[in-house]
Amino acid sequence: MAQLNAIGIVVSDMSKALAFYRLLGLEIPEPETGEDHVEITLPSGLRLMWDTEELVKSFDPEWTRPIGNRIGLAFESASPAEVNALHAHAVASGYWSHKAPWDAFWGQRYAQLCDPDGTVVDLFAAL
Repeated sequence: MAQLNAIGIVVSDMSKALAFYRLLGLEIPEPETGEDHVEITLPSGLRLMWDTEELVKSFDPEWTRPIGNRIGLAFESASPAEVNALHAHAVASGYWSHKAPWDAFWGQRYAQLCDPDGTVVDLFAAL
C-alpha cells in the first residue's frame, strides 16, 4: 500500500516562497544560489518540497501554471490570539490576506493568507 511521503509546491520565485513559509514557522535552510528544489522533513516525517516552475518545465515542457487553489495547507497555532498575531505579522510583512481572522462555526479561530504564488494557506487554533 502506498503511503503519502511528500507534498510538493511549484513556485515562481524560490526565495520569496521560502521567506513566506519561514514566516509561518517552518525551519528551512537557505538554499544555494539558483537552487531549483528545496525540501525539509517535518516532525511527522512528511517531506515538504518546493520546486521552481523552470524545474517542472524541464521534465514536463507542456506544464502551465494552474488557475485556482491547487493544494491546501493549514498551520495550527496554540491560541486564537496567535492566529491573529501571525496573520497581522504576515500582512505587515507584505503578504496577502485572503480572509482576515474570524471565529469559524466549527469551533476554530481561522484566517487565510496567500503565499507569493497565490496558494491559500490556512491558520487556525481551537477556540
